[in-house]
Amino acid sequence: MARRIDVTGADGVRLAAWEFGDPPKDGTDPAQSTARNAPGVLLLHGLMGRASHWAATARRLSGRYRAVALDQRGHGRSDKPPRASFTRDAYVDDAEAALEQLGLGPTVLVGHAMGALTAWQLAAKRPDLVRGLVICDMRASALGAASQREWAEWFTTWPVPFATLADVRKWFGEDDPWVERPNPARGAFYAEVMAESPDGWRPVFDPDQMLRSRETWVFDAHWEELAQVRCPALVVRGLDGELGRAEAQEMVRVLPHGRYAEVADAGHLVHYDQPEAWLTAIEPFLDSLGDP
Repeated sequence: MARRIDVTGADGVRLAAWEFGDPPKDGTDPAQSTARNAPGVLLLHGLMGRASHWAATARRLSGRYRAVALDQRGHGRSDKPPRASFTRDAYVDDAEAALEQLGLGPTVLVGHAMGALTAWQLAAKRPDLVRGLVICDMRASALGAASQREWAEWFTTWPVPFATLADVRKWFGEDDPWVERPNPARGAFYAEVMAESPDGWRPVFDPDQMLRSRETWVFDAHWEELAQVRCPALVVRGLDGELGRAEAQEMVRVLPHGRYAEVADAGHLVHYDQPEAWLTAIEPFLDSLGDP
């Protein structure tokens, strides 16, 4: 079960957060339950993602932690103002505001891709709010202009609107030119970010906003912020993901308290491709942090 809690981002953008776990059996307000005294975990999805992508992870962790997943600005059910800021600072400030409004700190941040970058930038900025960090398949090096052009061109290939969710799953899992071999988990991932409209199924995000979000990090490297992270940090990569082994191990070296894990038979969407192996990789790290 997930309970929605709205929070306010740094510049007034309304953000939807989702707290996972069963409600108290005595009928009391979940907001006043003992779960609020449990160690906090904030889960941050990647570009084009949404909080529900973390459902399996959050449910597993909710037995011990107060597990909250955030729909970041422009994503999921959070606001998507046409003139909103999509800078790195905006994303980091939103996560900071969510932690403070939800009373989660000091927390463990778990981030995938763009969400991982937000997580380590926040950990560097506010060490008092972050006691542990999980970085899933996000590079610290610059990707460059060619990468941004490829993404812009990729969006134009999407056959929107999709007639059915089955068509969504098939296209992203089999027919997408970026798919090297059939991947049902990838199809399911993208089906989660579609909503039904009068003419078919369309993404819940604005592709132009996604490109604006992305351009704030692809041209820069982010090693300096990694070096500023003072809490224990785990770098997780899928063996077939976007983060190469050499770069991942260099990230671990740069992190003052870095550790490393990799998940076999997984690509960029590690937590979707191999959910059990992903949890097996992160749970010992979380256990090692103890309670705050």
